[in-house]
Amino acid sequence: MSRIFCSKWFVSGVSLAVGAGMGASITAVYRHDSDGKPRSISGLLSRVPVILIPSVEAATDLVQYQSGQVSTSRSTAVTKYGFPSLSSIKTRESYVVCYDPRSRTAHWVIEQLSADTITGTSDRKYCEFKEDESVHEYHRATNEDYRGSGFDRGHLAAAANHKWSQTAMDDTFYLSNISPQNPHLNQNAWNNLEKYCRSLTKHYRNVFVCTGPLYLPRQEPDGKMYVKYQVLGKNNVAVPTHFFKVVILETPTGGVELRSYVMPNMPVDVKIPLERFLVPVQSIERASGLLFVPNIMKRTNSLRAITAGSK
Repeated sequence: MSRIFCSKWFVSGVSLAVGAGMGASITAVYRHDSDGKPRSISGLLSRVPVILIPSVEAATDLVQYQSGQVSTSRSTAVTKYGFPSLSSIKTRESYVVCYDPRSRTAHWVIEQLSADTITGTSDRKYCEFKEDESVHEYHRATNEDYRGSGFDRGHLAAAANHKWSQTAMDDTFYLSNISPQNPHLNQNAWNNLEKYCRSLTKHYRNVFVCTGPLYLPRQEPDGKMYVKYQVLGKNNVAVPTHFFKVVILETPTGGVELRSYVMPNMPVDVKIPLERFLVPVQSIERASGLLFVPNIMKRTNSLRAITAGSK
């Protein structure tokens, strides 16, 4: 285990260097069909959907600028045609997800577990993985993206966490709650972590679990740090390099405990104790761009963070 977290893959989780470079030709050659309409026949733009925009009469549809005219609020004026995007928060029967349209998976998924939610008659044999039609088709993962990829459709909010309702369990099969996961990890060490989270409901009043992907940099032979990850299918579903799980536990006496885990998206020896995957929550906050501790401290002044080796 120590080899995993001392490796270049894991050290980058606590010491991030973000760099991005992209170069691509977006020029395109056009020809005209017999109907007189231009058609792109080459270049990157030929693969980008074109949205037709109706023409408008400037004198009637748009307000012309007049000399000396000053908007009372520029920040209000720029909202005239809306924003290209806003954070995509979706509420399901069993969890809340913040969807990332660029990666075609989630930023994070949060769920509440209790002894009641993990028991019931619901059965995953009645569930099917399905596209999330609330996500725009340009940004949506499909089952075809995963087919033949060698990766499992790994749940972020686990199906077995929500046996209390068949609808709640069904909701966990939306592909917006799924990330490409190494089969060995998904079916072994990660599954054991999910089971452990469910077992905590026996000892804590409430168990809140926040799960998500990480895309961590690693050092290449040239000595520089790069963020590299595979993508799947025609929709380029991102394959995370790691996964995190932050568990917020409410004790019977009103205190709060915090346990945060990171696992690499690769085969992990199931003999390694789960406590070896405990990391300081600050490392996840730095790597993911998320914040957990400030939100927790708004609700309690008694927070105990459990780390590897804690008693």
